[in-house]
Amino acid sequence: MLSNLQIENVAIIKKAVIDFKDGFNVMTGETGAGKSIIIDSLNAALGERTSRELIRTNCDYAAVSALFYDDTRQIKSILEQLGIQPEEDSSLLISRKMTSDGKNVCRVNGVGVTVSMLKILGRALVNIHGQSDSQNLLNPEYHCSFIDSVAENSAVFKKFSDSYGEYVSAKSELAKLNVDESEKARRYEMLSFQINEIEKANIIVGEWDELRSRQELFKNAEKLCSALNASYACLNSDGENEGAVDLCFGASNRLNFVSGLSEDIDSVSNKLESCAYTLSDLSDEIRKMLDGFDFNEADINAVEERLDVLYELSKKYGKTEEEILAYYENALEQRDAIENSDEIKIKLEKRVKELYDSACKNALELSLTRKKAAELFSKSVCEELKFLDMPSVKFYVDIKECELCENGTDTVEFFLSANAGEAAKPLHKIASGGELSRIMLAIKNVLAEKDNIPTLIFDEIDSGVSGSAAQKIAIKLKEVSKSHQVICVTHLAQIASYADEHMLISKSEENGQTYTGLVSLGFEERKRELARIMGGMEITDLMLENAEQMLKNAQNQA
Repeated sequence: MLSNLQIENVAIIKKAVIDFKDGFNVMTGETGAGKSIIIDSLNAALGERTSRELIRTNCDYAAVSALFYDDTRQIKSILEQLGIQPEEDSSLLISRKMTSDGKNVCRVNGVGVTVSMLKILGRALVNIHGQSDSQNLLNPEYHCSFIDSVAENSAVFKKFSDSYGEYVSAKSELAKLNVDESEKARRYEMLSFQINEIEKANIIVGEWDELRSRQELFKNAEKLCSALNASYACLNSDGENEGAVDLCFGASNRLNFVSGLSEDIDSVSNKLESCAYTLSDLSDEIRKMLDGFDFNEADINAVEERLDVLYELSKKYGKTEEEILAYYENALEQRDAIENSDEIKIKLEKRVKELYDSACKNALELSLTRKKAAELFSKSVCEELKFLDMPSVKFYVDIKECELCENGTDTVEFFLSANAGEAAKPLHKIASGGELSRIMLAIKNVLAEKDNIPTLIFDEIDSGVSGSAAQKIAIKLKEVSKSHQVICVTHLAQIASYADEHMLISKSEENGQTYTGLVSLGFEERKRELARIMGGMEITDLMLENAEQMLKNAQNQA
């Protein structure tokens, strides 16, 4: 439940701290005192969309924090998904700070979260019923969700939704096959050209790097040959001068003449001989490298032409040989699909038909849950409305069959006849403001047992209602408060008299600025506030007596 709400710099509220209790909480006050601002502030804390206009004039920011106590499995699951550790005492502190530059800082138990994450958590904690709910009640698009709530058919709906998703996916694949024949022929011709072009190139993985190496070699061939020739000349005799190989062998041979006379000289001689053989081997390698440079202009042109082919292919089909070959394989598959499209189409048409039948079967199962729930729902709502001073009301749920869609095969709409002898008509065509308030409360009361949200807020649900109907609305709200925390903004004394906690919202001016204040009322203060609501500007002793009697009657009935 909502335990505490703190508001700072929101509209005309400079600072407010509101403590709520379990049961039935009521807020009253003059028009414009700031009751709706409190609801807007709570909406902001719950992650709903806000405007910068909400920030108090001449202030840089607005801040709202709400303290809840909730240990339900649903809240624990959401906190786990958000990566937030639940508190041992089940407390849940939600805060949101909005700055004038449009930034938001949101936290849950001190952990930073996004506005969307806050919204997910907020909708599991509080359900606010106001004018928008009346609009939803008038919109047939929302009626099916009301019936699904009563039917508790989430498992059946998921089964249908999954099968419908498969059907839509298969139908989309079939639509891709059912292209114009000329387009299919054009596509086939293009794929064939691409396949032939890649096949003709005879792509070999690694060839591109090898060709680039050869190209680089060709560009520097003259420098390389000159360096190799010079190195070879240094190692080998040219007829006039001895090379390093001959000199090294000669030095080793000179020392061989004195072999056996000195171990050190023998060691040096062996090393010289080894070096001579190494130099001889290196000389052979240089000669082989020189022989490898035996190429002509045709070789250079062939490499350049091959690189040009690969470069042109890379612009069309991929940067590497692997990507070009992958494109080739995909093109083959697409061409095969076109060649076999008639066969594939037949199989896919059969698959679409099977999935359609399966989705329709699941939709029928879903429809049966709705029809059963609709009958019970209609009966329960009628009973609630009779209690709420609508004795001649006829309310029923009209379920008609429609084409298969994401919602099944049902269109659901509420029909109402508020007076005896009148034919029932769509709710949005005949319901008045006062009737809508009572119908909404009746529906909420019927749905209360199915609703796991702990806190219900009713923003001026008494619109267009007076007299005994208002008192009966109060009784129903009191009844709902036995299983939910109820917070109600009202202008009616009949409703306020049934509250467990009554708060007065007032507005004042100080130093040219407007301030909103809020105070919890005791029995005597409640008498005066109820008298004000009933009587207006002047409060007489008789009004106070009537208010006191109203409070006592409410307490006795509760």
